[in-house]
Amino acid sequence: MSNPASPRYLALDVFRGLTLALMIIVNTPGGENSYAPLEHALWHGFTLTDLVFPSFLFVVGAAMSLSMKKFEAHSEAYFLKRVLKRGALIFLCGYLLYWFPFFTPDFTLAPFAHTRVMGVLQRIGLCYVFAALIVRYSGLRGAAVFSVIALTGYWWLLASFGDYTLSGNAVLKLDLALLGAPHLYHGEGIAFDPEGILSTLPSIVNVLAGYGAAVWLRQKRPLTQLAMAGAACLLLAYGWDALLPMNKKLWTSSFVVCTVGWDLIILAVLSAVIDKAGLRSGTYFFEVFGKNTLFIYVLADVAVIVLARLHVGGDMLYRWLYQTLFLSWSSPYNASLLFAVAYMLACWLVAYVMDRRKIYIKL
Repeated sequence: MSNPASPRYLALDVFRGLTLALMIIVNTPGGENSYAPLEHALWHGFTLTDLVFPSFLFVVGAAMSLSMKKFEAHSEAYFLKRVLKRGALIFLCGYLLYWFPFFTPDFTLAPFAHTRVMGVLQRIGLCYVFAALIVRYSGLRGAAVFSVIALTGYWWLLASFGDYTLSGNAVLKLDLALLGAPHLYHGEGIAFDPEGILSTLPSIVNVLAGYGAAVWLRQKRPLTQLAMAGAACLLLAYGWDALLPMNKKLWTSSFVVCTVGWDLIILAVLSAVIDKAGLRSGTYFFEVFGKNTLFIYVLADVAVIVLARLHVGGDMLYRWLYQTLFLSWSSPYNASLLFAVAYMLACWLVAYVMDRRKIYIKL
């Protein structure tokens, strides 16, 4: 589907593209050895990698500010149809990614019974829908009230119905009750989904924060105040951490406030340098990613699955490429990073061709 890109702040496109580039890098290391900033915190804690997904939600909210403005001229039925359809399609894309390639090696249909239900795109779809509804019917003031209630309420739920451990938390208990272990992520050693149903509640706040920040930019309000709000969030988050540890996999309330703080500061800096000072050198690289974010994200995931399914000399093509092109002459840590960067650049080439041809995939 070819559509001209909507007018927008360049800083937002750059922020979106930067987030996608980093997400691809941290998701596709060549081997098991990665530098510490490119690894998620094992449980409690915070790393650069832990900022990537919340930033993705933040820029979803920022982009939503443009579509919500357009919805003002349409009826409630039109608004609800578009928002619910978009959210459902994003959720479905995420679900199909986990079911892909749909068939087992002996060409029988892959069973639904063992397909993960929740995930990254599923969370994005759900958060987008709820954030859009909140903004539409209660405005920024309602979004702020919801954020306070959601973050404090989620803290209460975690403390009241479990603990902050991997096996005893309330997120896991609800997912097991509603979805069952076969439909959860198993990469933590047990059935536990870091994009669980309950932890989706506080993640809506990340989207609402992005929406509020974009409205702030559109109103031409001081960027210094945006950065100061980010600094205040960081102070609150690190103080709160003593009572409720920052934890990306539980998406704790302190984690939300911390990531919102960093995103506000990053956006303020990018806006000052790009939109205010007029710096354009090097921005096109990230702008390209920012124009087809969802499509490139899906493409990157699908390509990894394909590379893992194809074999060369009895080994996965993914591993063969890593070992042959990078590990053969570099240390494990550098080889892993170089493979990830090369993979990201390959995805960028696709985005570049699409941009040159004015192809923008929208849901």
